[in-house]
Amino acid sequence: MTITFTLNGRPQTLECKLGENVQTLLHGMGYHSVRNSDDGFGFAGSDVILLNGVLKNASLLVAAQLEGKEVQTAESLGQWNQLSLVQQAMIDVGVVQSGYNDPALALILTQLLETNTQPNRAEIDDALSGLFSRDAGYQQFYEVVELAVKRLKDPEHKQSFAPEFRDDLTIVGKNCPKIDSAKMVQAKPCYVEDRIPANACVVKVLRSPHPHAWITHLDVSKAEALPGVVSVITHLNCPDIPYTPGGQSAPEPSPLDRRMFGQKMRHVGDRVAAVVAESLEIAEHALTLIDVEFDVLTPVMSIDEARAAEAPIIHNEPIEYGVGAPDDLEEQNANADPREGKLIVNFPIGCYPRKNIAASVRGHIGDLNKGFEEADVIIERTYESKQVQQLPVETHICYSYMDGERLVMHDSTQVPWHVRRQVAKILGIKQNKVHIVKERVGGGYGSKQDILLEDVCAWATWTTGRPVYFHHTREEEFICNSTRHVAKVTVKLGATKDGKLTAIDMEFRANTGPYGNHALTVPSNGPALSLPLYPCDNVDFRVTTYYSNICPTGAYQGYGAPKGNFALTMAMAELAEELGIDHLDMIETNRVVEGQELKILAAIGEGKMPTSAPKVHSCALKEILREGRKLIEWDSAKQAKGDWKVGRGAAIIQQKSGIPDIDQANCSIKMASDGTFIVHSGGADIGTGLDTVVSKLTAEVLRCPMDEITIHSGDTDHAPFDKGAYASSGTCFSGNAAKRAAEAMREKILKCGAEMLAEPVEDVDVVAPGLVKGKTGEVSYFDIAHKAESGTGWGQLLATGCFTTSEFAFPYGANFAEVSVNTRTGEIKLDKFHALLDCGTPVNPDLALGQIYGASMRAIGHSMTEELVYDDNGIPLTRDLKSYGAPMIGDIPTEFKAVLVPSDDPVGPYGAKSISEIGVNGAAPAIASAIHDACGVWLRDWHFTPEKVLKGLNKL
Repeated sequence: MTITFTLNGRPQTLECKLGENVQTLLHGMGYHSVRNSDDGFGFAGSDVILLNGVLKNASLLVAAQLEGKEVQTAESLGQWNQLSLVQQAMIDVGVVQSGYNDPALALILTQLLETNTQPNRAEIDDALSGLFSRDAGYQQFYEVVELAVKRLKDPEHKQSFAPEFRDDLTIVGKNCPKIDSAKMVQAKPCYVEDRIPANACVVKVLRSPHPHAWITHLDVSKAEALPGVVSVITHLNCPDIPYTPGGQSAPEPSPLDRRMFGQKMRHVGDRVAAVVAESLEIAEHALTLIDVEFDVLTPVMSIDEARAAEAPIIHNEPIEYGVGAPDDLEEQNANADPREGKLIVNFPIGCYPRKNIAASVRGHIGDLNKGFEEADVIIERTYESKQVQQLPVETHICYSYMDGERLVMHDSTQVPWHVRRQVAKILGIKQNKVHIVKERVGGGYGSKQDILLEDVCAWATWTTGRPVYFHHTREEEFICNSTRHVAKVTVKLGATKDGKLTAIDMEFRANTGPYGNHALTVPSNGPALSLPLYPCDNVDFRVTTYYSNICPTGAYQGYGAPKGNFALTMAMAELAEELGIDHLDMIETNRVVEGQELKILAAIGEGKMPTSAPKVHSCALKEILREGRKLIEWDSAKQAKGDWKVGRGAAIIQQKSGIPDIDQANCSIKMASDGTFIVHSGGADIGTGLDTVVSKLTAEVLRCPMDEITIHSGDTDHAPFDKGAYASSGTCFSGNAAKRAAEAMREKILKCGAEMLAEPVEDVDVVAPGLVKGKTGEVSYFDIAHKAESGTGWGQLLATGCFTTSEFAFPYGANFAEVSVNTRTGEIKLDKFHALLDCGTPVNPDLALGQIYGASMRAIGHSMTEELVYDDNGIPLTRDLKSYGAPMIGDIPTEFKAVLVPSDDPVGPYGAKSISEIGVNGAAPAIASAIHDACGVWLRDWHFTPEKVLKGLNKL
């Protein structure tokens, strides 16, 4: 059919298919702002357009509805290199993080301000009610509107929404635009989906409808015969290589318990077969032609079911060890089923698959029995979490093609070097034959640390020679993406009558689902990132991770800490009540302090134990607790209103800044011919602003403007190795590598400049804006670069930096919550939420605040509304954004504050520590303890619902 309409002011006449989806149509025309992140449900708002001046979801329209209409996309805002008023306000406030649906945000706010130049909060909420943001936390959207409204009257209006730090520094600690934010907000090509050519083949996967089953019959001949089908991949024709999806250090501390395709299905959504076809329609049709039959097995869904004596065995394949095989390995393998392939354990991690145990570990210090004997009060409680999803707005995607004999993959990943290693291993080729290009990542939060579709995409291209892309639907994100591990944690505490802890015992049980990626490291972080908050001389912990048939788990921001911190904080609150002590006073009596040795961490490792107990080099908890207590008005009276009762709660939190003795980051810098710099950083910026951090650190060292630095990052051909964006390591590890490379470059510049000035090196220094200044004169970087590259010069100036460390840089913080609980209905309202965090020196404060708001809001969602739900047969019911319950702008706290409390850490660059991950660790216990303060009910499993409140009040 032919349609005629106006698109961004230009007449269009198009030939299109009958009933063609408008989102698909516009994106195919190159309008990258019109994106699909929710299977065309129109819930996320990433596909928003203006149709005759009215906001519409493009995915809910067919092409015929455009006939004669005027259509505007976010590309209509601003000009090629000139931002619109709203776009500039978004960048100046610092809301652009992953950026995936920020063009939609700009279009919505522009339309709002064109019709209402003074919108109030309710009107802003109404306008943005159809936009899902997982990274920004919504609160800063109000600041964008505030700034835009002021600039409508005064285009030159300047306003800062974040404090600045470190008067002794020029660039670090000061607010500046995220260097890729303009590209993102204007929807210029920068994501994987923007790189896919029209002739690329598509991968679609037939997935198991059963949580536990054997494939007994599989016939793909009809699918293979369908015109346009290039290949069908099954367990019969794919590499039989065991691997783990978890992108971590090598050798992996997770059992290698997965194959690309298997004969045994271990969860709903497990891979049965993949079709590679020349169009999406052909691929989806081909899936219906695959004939498959199953022998359905009894599913194992919970930790208790997995532990049961007669529980079905999830992994019964033959087990092999790299090193440290147990004495009874032959006995374990006696009844193994070779149809399952094989399971490899690289080194001992307490893996006992015949008991459904993927990993286990125990550690202790002191004498636990003695500690409990010294206690005046002892309590023991069990706390449980539910399964929740990361929900990146950009679903998982990769695109691969052949460049001669080399495989090139454009990938939305946090770990490009791990992708290269895994893909090369699975394909059976050398790593130099694989080139990974990390594009901008539209949200990851840990889920894109796992290798979830790259193996199939790579194999499809390697075996067919065709360009191929694989893009998860939102339903696939729910049933076959990684999620947060489920935990059941028992805590036993002993304390003297004045509140001093004498003993802590923690039993941490985790549900890893069908595969053991991160099965050791995530649960180990439960005790590792909670127990050190309350140093005690007598501590024992056990960690056991069980296999089951729930949808897969893996890495998720917080990485075990939210569950451990919930259990320990709640137990502390319950113990404080038993003792008649204020909860904050109980925290203050027992909390970690600066300079303290954390003995318990010498007993906890992530595949490698610390060589000695680490020390706390910096900790601002004293100031954080003092300021937080004042902000939340902790000691003031609480005003009940009828059935609504008010309560307050708090939780202290910590995280790491990378993994000492395991992580490594590298960076290289070259001086261009005019004295500017090209920085090749191994670090993977996933929306956190790491490229901006690297640029700022480089500019600070070299005393040059930031616009004279260009960053290339996360490209395995063009940047040096970096372990990837996980474990909160970006600023500390990748940042320190950049700082060291810049310092090495500075030394070369000084040496060359001194020679040109005929002065001793000790008499010259680098000064802004890019000069070497001595006692008798100065020379510019331009002159140095020109001399270096001349026939009589030193050669182009090149420098590298590598960062490893045995030292920890711990960020600290506290969450304070005030809630209202309706004792008649059980309803919970989050009235106030204050997040105060110590990230050392905030390198870019406005982005740091955005990270806090986003992390806090994700944690609030997990605490209040989010859960993956299954029916009695183990079939997942939550497969779309709407039914899942992720918070929208109308769900944020009435009073929402993020506060940066600085400290100076000797490990991080210029005293900086991590910020992005710690913010998810404290919302649940802060809110739960506030609920108890309001109505007297202890909620020991989360999330928190009215039903649970009413049950606690004996009203259900």
